[in-house]
Amino acid sequence: MSSEKPLRVVVAGLGNMGRSHALAYHTNPGFEIAALVNRSDVPLPDGLGRYGIRRSFEDVLRDERPDVAAIATYSDSHAEYAVRAFEAGCHVFVEKPLATTVADAQRVVDAAKANGRKLVIGYILRHHPSWIRLIAEARKLGGPYVFRMNLNQQSSGHSWETHKQLMRTTSPIVDCGVHYLDVMLQITDARPVEVRGMGVRLTDEVAPSMYNYGHLQVLFEDGSVGWYEAGWGPMISETAFFVKDVMSPKGCVSIVMKEGVKSDDIDTHTKTSTIRLHSAATGPDGKFAKEDQLLSMEGEPGHQELCDREQAFLLKAIRENIDLTRHMDDAVKSLAVCLAADASVRSGNAVKL
Repeated sequence: MSSEKPLRVVVAGLGNMGRSHALAYHTNPGFEIAALVNRSDVPLPDGLGRYGIRRSFEDVLRDERPDVAAIATYSDSHAEYAVRAFEAGCHVFVEKPLATTVADAQRVVDAAKANGRKLVIGYILRHHPSWIRLIAEARKLGGPYVFRMNLNQQSSGHSWETHKQLMRTTSPIVDCGVHYLDVMLQITDARPVEVRGMGVRLTDEVAPSMYNYGHLQVLFEDGSVGWYEAGWGPMISETAFFVKDVMSPKGCVSIVMKEGVKSDDIDTHTKTSTIRLHSAATGPDGKFAKEDQLLSMEGEPGHQELCDREQAFLLKAIRENIDLTRHMDDAVKSLAVCLAADASVRSGNAVKL
């Protein structure tokens, strides 16, 4: 692979994720950064300063003719940028959520297929060894499943400003929920059939049409059910901000978080610490046949290393022509569930999928 010419990549959007992806391209010899694009100047990590920051994504596509476009802008521009990049002949990496409507998400997938290019969506948990293990252990148990998941973030200062900016277009249950719906879809192959959502606006710092706390319940065709909860802001509780639990008739598998971890630390969004496996099997005396098994996840990759793995996967998908059909379908499906939950919050009615 090293003898092949590096793929030239343009990175659009230099927030937290964009800078991390740019660093991943910078350190991977399979890529070469053609340009960085952002609407304003931002501080860049060591090594990236020499690339400078351009303002116009369209100009960069035209002038640089890159092989790859990485899109980490705000959600409402994802679809437009991705389609433009495909039409310019690029492979595309796009941060989640893929788009802000199901129609736009499908338009991106259709553009990838029409132009014969690869589309990888930024589902970082798909590249995390602990989450890969959690999904494998849950699948071994067999359904129907109960999925219990949340990610509440008590934010202040800069992180609260970022959350308020995100909420101009996207609610917490959509922005973060797509990750955990994607995990549910990887565990059960069943189709989601109905979703219910509830939300509360706990601050007057967001628009009256937006809410900063919400949760959804989803029903699957095989009888599995799931809930996901997400809240952002200075008023959000640090109690039980991290629940990742999958139950089935045969037992359950859970992620156990270390004590004292803070919800606004970006590494805690992916770190797992320990996986607990519980078997429901009982002996002749009716007591559990075996003790719970604790799998230590010491030495797991941190946030930057996970971004490095994501971009290594993109390179592999392009070089080895990996079929990404299921990856793209799951991205559209997980977004559809979260957007339906958002619609349910606003209408007060359950939504059939």
